[in-house]
Amino acid sequence: MTIQDAMNKAVLLPYQKLWILDKALVKVWEKSRRIGASYVEALNCVIIAMMSKSAGGMNCYYLSYSKEMTQQFINDCAFWAHILGIACSDMEEVVVSDEDKDIMVYRIRFDSGFEIWGLPSVPRSLRSKQGHVVIDEAAFVDDLAELLKAAMALLMWGGSVSILSTHNGDDNPFNILIQQIHSGDKDYSLHHTTITDALSDGLYRRICEVKDKEWTEEKEKQWLSQLEKDYGEAAEEELYCIPTRSGERYFSAALVASCAVKDKPVFRFGADDSFTFERRERREKECRKWFREVRPVLQATELPVCFGEDFARSGDLTVLHFDTELSDGSTDTLCVIELRNVPFAQQLQFIMLCCETLKNFNGAAFDSRGNGQMIAEMMAQEYPGSIFQVMLTRAWYAENMPKLKTAFEDGKTNIPDDLFLKDDYKVVGLVQGVPLITDRTGTQRSKRHGDGCIAKAMSLFAHNELEGGQYQEMTYEAVETPNRFRHRKEDDEW
Repeated sequence: MTIQDAMNKAVLLPYQKLWILDKALVKVWEKSRRIGASYVEALNCVIIAMMSKSAGGMNCYYLSYSKEMTQQFINDCAFWAHILGIACSDMEEVVVSDEDKDIMVYRIRFDSGFEIWGLPSVPRSLRSKQGHVVIDEAAFVDDLAELLKAAMALLMWGGSVSILSTHNGDDNPFNILIQQIHSGDKDYSLHHTTITDALSDGLYRRICEVKDKEWTEEKEKQWLSQLEKDYGEAAEEELYCIPTRSGERYFSAALVASCAVKDKPVFRFGADDSFTFERRERREKECRKWFREVRPVLQATELPVCFGEDFARSGDLTVLHFDTELSDGSTDTLCVIELRNVPFAQQLQFIMLCCETLKNFNGAAFDSRGNGQMIAEMMAQEYPGSIFQVMLTRAWYAENMPKLKTAFEDGKTNIPDDLFLKDDYKVVGLVQGVPLITDRTGTQRSKRHGDGCIAKAMSLFAHNELEGGQYQEMTYEAVETPNRFRHRKEDDEW
């Protein structure tokens, strides 16, 4: 089968055809999201892997920042092979030893003898490899410069490299690479496709065909408008290839979107200022009334549950992120609770109700800065050995935010698909190399300060500490020793 035959069978859009037909050794695609770029690169890899060595066939290696993206890419490759009638194996999961841990990689094999591999996005993944390398969402991998260095080494023996990405800030290495191509410092082939370019080439028409819906210009405008609304302030960067000053954003929009799961409940409760001075009986009754909505969700699981708390009394939010702990070491969001302007006593009451209701409460981490220390200490008294009182310092963020990011990348945890919670991850930026909350979101009446992100990081911290058995209740055993000052039996008894 020729490349042209494969393209005719695949029915590609014009900008996708241009990518396939480009035979440059290194080609870069500066692109909008949701235009099928990774999808068509999967076809490109199938075309390369199906050919004989004499015709230019070779192994293909796909690298990205997300395990789920890697699985999807290999599945897309298998799909294209099926469409083109090319014999290949099913996707295989292969465990390989990598320094101090085993990692899972994915592959499919072709009758040509070549394979397509899905690898972790670290430079050492390409050691002793030869073939075609794909770096997807290059702006979001941890060390693009080193990854490119490793990939370019494959060119010496006839390999090739495809680099695809949306932007992630104007000082990101991917944007620097784009500028080097424009200036002539890098002699690479550059493709540029915004959402407008894709629509002009028939993207929405194709979507309508696949969904068996009628295309109209008005529907296309509505679809684009909704897309821009979904991305909000990030639309220029995510859809129109205009890098913003968000290059230091720690959690990329793509990463947050990849771990956001629908149907994870988020409960929001707030009180006005006068509620603080209501009679205690009324405040307690109102708190129990709020809790009726939450109780069925907390009672619905027999699995161990941990949670993290980020405290605020007024202005910002107190957020409780509850996670069920799974047997494979991962966690799954049970629910999130937000409390706004709720008095100390009722925050403690609400949290106690949650812990008492859970069938298998395993532990929690509490924000112990400032006023939050009171509730954290009271909970530690109620549940000795299960409560971590955390002082949120730069050192704590430096150690634990990377763990949360890795858990997202590895698909080991998730968050609710909630716009406000997802916004909490936008304000985490690198400050002198440390991931910190750098800004606020929301309006004057609904301010947020990354509260949901901190609560999630605290929940993961509690899970890791409990799973690792690092936290142990202190015990002692008395040991008799001689004491020359003992003179009387009654002294000993006292």
